Amino acid sequence: MQPTAHIHGIGTDVCDIRRIQAVLERRGDRFAEKVLGPTEWRVWQARSARSASRGIAYLATRFSAKEAFSKAIGLGLRMPMTWRACETLNHPSGQPYIRLHGVLAEWFEARNLVAHVTLSDETDTAVSFVVVEVRPDAALPATQSATGPA
Repeated sequence: MQPTAHIHGIGTDVCDIRRIQAVLERRGDRFAEKVLGPTEWRVWQARSARSASRGIAYLATRFSAKEAFSKAIGLGLRMPMTWRACETLNHPSGQPYIRLHGVLAEWFEARNLVAHVTLSDETDTAVSFVVVEVRPDAALPATQSATGPA
């Protein structure tokens, strides 16, 4: 019998893309540098170079995903949760996933957590949804694993 995962938290966020565009117009790239992790930053620069509107939508979805993730882990934007320590990237298939860095990654791993994220954008809106679970095998006694007794 497969062990079941326990939900640690759920987070969602809806972001007005026009608001992100207005912040970029006022503050320039400094806003993106503050919010995006290193890999996200490179993707944002490439997308922005091809199409300003796609770059803004990318930034808005990543901003939204970080907000949703911070809610799902129950910390909000308090340490160890920081903007740049949480990245939402994409597998080659396009499926988004969360990559954590530094102290946030250590905090997350110490609690045996795993995150699932989905995001979407339309003309004026970006939305994201994050579910954080305790790994199913984390709750088993030390003599047992997810595949059965030791």
